[in-house]
Amino acid sequence: MENRIGKSYTARKALFAKGLREGRLTVQEIEKALPAGTLTAAERWLLYYSLRAAQVEIIDEVTGQVDHGFMSEQPSAPAEH
Repeated sequence: MENRIGKSYTARKALFAKGLREGRLTVQEIEKALPAGTLTAAERWLLYYSLRAAQVEIIDEVTGQVDHGFMSEQPSAPAEH
């Protein structure tokens, strides 16, 4: 049945389980589990978006920076009139 579902589905499911359990994943472990060409750009974006929405921190091992993605932009203060 795994062949029918696909290895990328199994890898994404395992990443989500680990991310939810530990509260964090590294960019490097995501990229190792799902190397370039495994997912389309839209699927990869959705994966990262979904992980962040599930409150899983995505950390770059090299820089130590947390990737906040869609939450990285702070809303600007309203202009005074």
